Amino acid sequence: MSQHMMFLQGNEVCVEAALYAGLDFFAGYPITPSTEMAEMLSIRLPQNGGKFLQMEDELASMCAIIGASLTGSKVMTATSGPGFSLMQEALGYAVMTEIPCVIVNVQRGGPSTGNPTHVSQGDVNQARWGTHGDHAIVALTASSNQDVFSITVDAFNISETYRTPVVLLFDEVVGHTRERVLAPEPGEIPLVGRLHTSVRGGVDYHPYLPREDGRLPMSDFGGVHRYNVTGLFHDMWGFPSNNPQVVHGLLRHLVDKIENHANEIARYKEYYLEDAECVLISYGSAARSARHLVNSRRPRGERLGLLELQTLWPFPDQIVREKCAGAKYIVVVEMNMGQILQAVKAAVPDPSKVFLANRVDGDLITPTDIRNILRLIWGKGV
Repeated sequence: MSQHMMFLQGNEVCVEAALYAGLDFFAGYPITPSTEMAEMLSIRLPQNGGKFLQMEDELASMCAIIGASLTGSKVMTATSGPGFSLMQEALGYAVMTEIPCVIVNVQRGGPSTGNPTHVSQGDVNQARWGTHGDHAIVALTASSNQDVFSITVDAFNISETYRTPVVLLFDEVVGHTRERVLAPEPGEIPLVGRLHTSVRGGVDYHPYLPREDGRLPMSDFGGVHRYNVTGLFHDMWGFPSNNPQVVHGLLRHLVDKIENHANEIARYKEYYLEDAECVLISYGSAARSARHLVNSRRPRGERLGLLELQTLWPFPDQIVREKCAGAKYIVVVEMNMGQILQAVKAAVPDPSKVFLANRVDGDLITPTDIRNILRLIWGKGV
């Protein structure tokens, strides 16, 4: 495989990967610690024939990418916690109307304006439950810049495959860490393009009628077909309906198209799980510290392993259950009050053996922090 080397921040890598995936429309509002994405795309996107818009706020940014996606563009916006809060209404609209789009949230401390320049992973449950109603969502993350590239491309591919918004849930340390990245040449990573309908113009078009394989072809809005788009429950023509059968069928479709494909959407990495007595589960920048601890303690005979999650939602409960089956202890390493901890406890047969190693003060959790918590759990030196 032909590759070229780059030395970039995580935010810059996300931009390069989005352009690689075919991004041609970005709307956003600058906010620490994601601002580098808007700054870079304001230059790079027009150079590549795309469109960049700085909007008046984050809700408008989300609405702008929804509109652009409907016309056939691959779209993205980027923000951080406070801006992500403002996007929730429109995010729910994108779920209901099944509009492909990618939303990057580079997490910082919260709630409110919190700790703008410091790291946190406090938006995990917001990504899952932030918008109202029953719904499914895809949220991906990464711990290294190399993985930021591949996961960003995956986000665009998943978004187009399932006609759904995808959240890239990075954090400040990942966004601002500068390291080497090997970028593939164009065409070396398969890209999923927009699935357009084969129905000719002038023929009755059903914009919300899935094919047998579950995929939902689209027609570029403003093109040969006229159709209705609404955030209300709607029938296969896109017109509002409160018919219980229609409502039930649509809601099941919106949830099942994601949850029934959780294993295909799941991305993860594993280290030394074959004989691990204690399995660390982590993600994002916290996983860097967890991996360092595992790598340093393994040569000393400590049977530690790491399951690094790159898909947070839909939560890969089957994978977590299988990978932790032989563990005496499971320790979730994250920088919040235990948001993935609760999902892990729900996934495994014995939640009493699941513990939390966390830090919530704006500093990156260190290998020493994790080790000290393991000492408390085991009641002996690690």
